[in-house]
Amino acid sequence: MSSQTLTIETEAAGSLAGEVAARSGQNLNACYQCRRCAAGCPVGDDTGVTPDRLIRMILLGEKEEAMNNLLVWKCVACYTCGTRCPNNIHTARITEALKHMIKEQHLEPMVPKVANFHSAFLTSTSHFGRVNEMEFMGIYEMKNAKNELTKGGGVKAIVDELKAQMGLGKAMMKLKRIHFSIDRIKGMSEIKRLFSTAKK
Repeated sequence: MSSQTLTIETEAAGSLAGEVAARSGQNLNACYQCRRCAAGCPVGDDTGVTPDRLIRMILLGEKEEAMNNLLVWKCVACYTCGTRCPNNIHTARITEALKHMIKEQHLEPMVPKVANFHSAFLTSTSHFGRVNEMEFMGIYEMKNAKNELTKGGGVKAIVDELKAQMGLGKAMMKLKRIHFSIDRIKGMSEIKRLFSTAKK
């Protein structure tokens, strides 16, 4: 019986792990694969990748696999992994770092709607210091519509999407979960400075 030999490109592995660690602020080398994070991850079964596997990919320099898996896009940032981790490693911060790397490299997101949601949320926050639901949903739906047009979904797909969101919007209005007023926080100059620093 023959076994497959594991080959590690140490330079590439070190480069990827170093970049992700620096961006996320997480000590990836502290992970010893106890899998406590995997046992508590609510999306692990759905994505096929658990937090421990993602960290392992990064440490082994498997850049393509690390940046092209559903956990990056479907992580709900519940922080169960970090709470259970004996070394306090928060996978949500790692997936966030990978999202930014994917965007910077102009790679196609595996779940475009999640990428659009993420982008719309940050855009609205940068304007008011908090999310304005009306602006946020408007930006989000425009991005989705653009995706449908460029990928051949057509007008019908856009109309179906808008109908679905309108139904959700009505339900939220009944529960008073959508606000039409524009609330701007004090100290917007500080928010602008934080966004400017993050972009650098």
